[in-house]
Amino acid sequence: MKLTTRGHYSVKALLDLSLQQGFGPTSVKAIAQRQDIPAPYLEKLLIEMRRAGLVNSVRGAHGGYQLACEPAQISLGQILESVGETIEPLRGHTPDAAQAEDWVTFTLWHRLHQKLKEALYSITLADLYYDARSWQAARGEETSFVV
Repeated sequence: MKLTTRGHYSVKALLDLSLQQGFGPTSVKAIAQRQDIPAPYLEKLLIEMRRAGLVNSVRGAHGGYQLACEPAQISLGQILESVGETIEPLRGHTPDAAQAEDWVTFTLWHRLHQKLKEALYSITLADLYYDARSWQAARGEETSFVV
């Protein structure tokens, strides 16, 4: 698996939205500034995540983006998948049945892929939310643990 800035920025953006819940839609500009992400790039990612049903967009002066569902219902796997990130090992590779090493290593990568996929789909935005709030509390920042 190779995590690109697409995946990294997408997770950061949705975590930012989860931390802003209850305050209404958040503008791309506000997210971009808080997360140090180029706004045009972030806009493209948010559009892809909207198409995947992870966020909703609200038009108007007080518009922006907000989560489409509760953070506990959005997994890291869904976020990464929505922006085209892949965790597939050796795409398009068919192991050579005559070579034990090729078959064994292919099977190894496949098993590791399954474990990674399970992990990515079991970690939710709510998990990250609580991690972020715990980190903020440890630093002495005022926090609210209401999701």
